[in-house]
Amino acid sequence: MEVAIFSSTPYERKFLDEANQSEHHALRYLDVLLDHDTAGLANGFGAVCIFVNDKADARALEALHRGGTRLVALRCTGFNNVDLEAAARLGMKVVRVVTYSPYSVAEFAVALLLAINRKVHRAYNRTRDSNFSLDGLIGFDLYGKTVAVVGTGKIGCVFAKIMLGFGCEVIGFDPYPSAEFKALGCRYAEPGEIGVKADIISLHCPLTPQTHHIINAGMLARAKPGALLINTSRGALIDTEAVIGALKSGQLGGLAIDVYEQEGSLFFRDLSNEIIQDDVMQRLVSFPNVIVTGHQAYLTREALTTICETTLQSVSAFERNEPLVNEVKAS
Repeated sequence: MEVAIFSSTPYERKFLDEANQSEHHALRYLDVLLDHDTAGLANGFGAVCIFVNDKADARALEALHRGGTRLVALRCTGFNNVDLEAAARLGMKVVRVVTYSPYSVAEFAVALLLAINRKVHRAYNRTRDSNFSLDGLIGFDLYGKTVAVVGTGKIGCVFAKIMLGFGCEVIGFDPYPSAEFKALGCRYAEPGEIGVKADIISLHCPLTPQTHHIINAGMLARAKPGALLINTSRGALIDTEAVIGALKSGQLGGLAIDVYEQEGSLFFRDLSNEIIQDDVMQRLVSFPNVIVTGHQAYLTREALTTICETTLQSVSAFERNEPLVNEVKAS
């Protein structure tokens, strides 16, 4: 089957080519984001493969449909960037990667936490300039601290298990409680408890209308002063302007994010020779207690292998008119 792969990168192509050795699809790599204006590049392709910042809204899907596309394959878990109702109306199927490596994202969240707490990013920059001063680099022991895990699915549970290994008390928030989370010895927080008790808040929930800006001005005002916030899930879980206000006031002790609400125009591109027009991002990176990475939490060999294999297996199942075990539909 002919598959147009939007937002492709050189490192992904290697893994996709390896996965395709057993699936035998015709892959066309495109280094542009999918939207209504670029959808025409997929004319004649029965399937398109997209990533987190591609925009598969109704207009883009209609353009794809006119060009002959009948399958949208997401090489990621989240599907908030796809208009599922429009896809259903057009008779287009949508599949995703339900799970790949929860360890990749959970371990990266821990890396961000350790780096922002112990000021590793600041120390690294100092020593490159032969500055070995320790002023301003004081962190705190993780042992005995309270960690709030927002979203207790597979990734959240792995993160919780690691935090338990540090000797933390782990509390959770999720409208769908997990038996696995409880079996670890963790518990779900009482109303308002996360704000009062949590020294660390780590986000591992999907982006839905209910979780949009779950971290907002009101929540931050109730947070424990000096708490650290980690986000490796979706950028729009955080109201960035509210977070900037909390950083300026000192209410929030530090922020480490691998995702950003407006990342579509920035991430996965080399902009080192350009003037960044995003003033909010520029303000974020100006804080000494903020770390921003470019959506790399999933980036391990194990995760990339599973993502690519699962995605192309779904394309093969569609081509053979077999059940799509990873299909996602409008609710």
